Amino acid sequence: MSSIPTLPGISSQMVDTPRLQIHALTSGPADGTPVLFIHGNNSCSTFWEETMLALPAGFRAIASDNRGYGDTEFKPVDATRGCNDWVDDLLGLMDALGVDRFHVVGHSLGGSIVWAMLAAAPARLLSVTVAAPGSPYGFGGTKDLDGTPSWDDFAGSGGGLVSAEFARREGEGDRGEENPQSAPRVVMNTYYWKPPFKPAREEELLSGLLSIKVRPDNHPGDMVASENWPGVGPGLLGPNNALSPKYIGDSVAKIIAADPKPPVLWVRGADDQIVGDMSLFEIGTLGKLGAIPGWPGDEAFPPQPMVGQTRRVLERYAEAGGRFTELVLPECGHTPYIEKPEEFNAAFHALIAGL
Repeated sequence: MSSIPTLPGISSQMVDTPRLQIHALTSGPADGTPVLFIHGNNSCSTFWEETMLALPAGFRAIASDNRGYGDTEFKPVDATRGCNDWVDDLLGLMDALGVDRFHVVGHSLGGSIVWAMLAAAPARLLSVTVAAPGSPYGFGGTKDLDGTPSWDDFAGSGGGLVSAEFARREGEGDRGEENPQSAPRVVMNTYYWKPPFKPAREEELLSGLLSIKVRPDNHPGDMVASENWPGVGPGLLGPNNALSPKYIGDSVAKIIAADPKPPVLWVRGADDQIVGDMSLFEIGTLGKLGAIPGWPGDEAFPPQPMVGQTRRVLERYAEAGGRFTELVLPECGHTPYIEKPEEFNAAFHALIAGL
């Protein structure tokens, strides 16, 4: 059923849920302890296949294509709910599969979905693993460790900041390398992992990147004009707007207050250029580097301290009775489970097997 070839040992199925029909990959014994894998932006479930197959005996892997990606039925993401459309989709998927409690793993945008799931349904989570997750305060538009908005209207976040040319080439299924700044293949091989690394299944992963639905109600998403730099604020639809702190930041208090508090493993690459305190995909960084004119300076709009924000939230989670581990992998970019699978799996397996 998958439109992208799968590895031996991976099964593909469409699952009817109360909200939409979801495409899911599975592996491992049907009665194994369930592990839900949630992919990132410009990606799909294909990215998890090797990690799924590497699970210890006795675990069952489930990786779905999020709403707006891959082979899952298309329905728009209501960005005003932050990541909660995806949370409700995934909890509905687990209900349809007869799964009550499970381990959850999220990468990048998938990590942002995990934060929202931890806020909404902590009792269902046996453990939490996040790989290069988005900040719990969202992507763009905040300026300190407490997620204070740079502007009251959250300008500097949302779909209006996505490269229209990159999105156009995604929509056309462009697999070339010409005009490298907007070429999906070049962007993937430059920023998803640290060059010169290239994954063995580059073509399948590129197909996964290109599986995002490029359309006005999804990607890159709508926007509103703003009087504040850089002149655009978040709209109402699609993944990039859903990550705006306008819609996502209020989940932090719920994360800290979660009851029960599953243990959290946070894994990131030391050389991540997408999620970092100087992210090359965040407007404050680009303004400071001179790539975007009119930057109002560090006091008004500094680079978002994404890593520092995540660490501070997890420290407050621990102060409230939870526990977390931060693992930083050297010579590693944005996708540690693909770039450094032995190191990632050692920590991940120790967490889930220890429980």
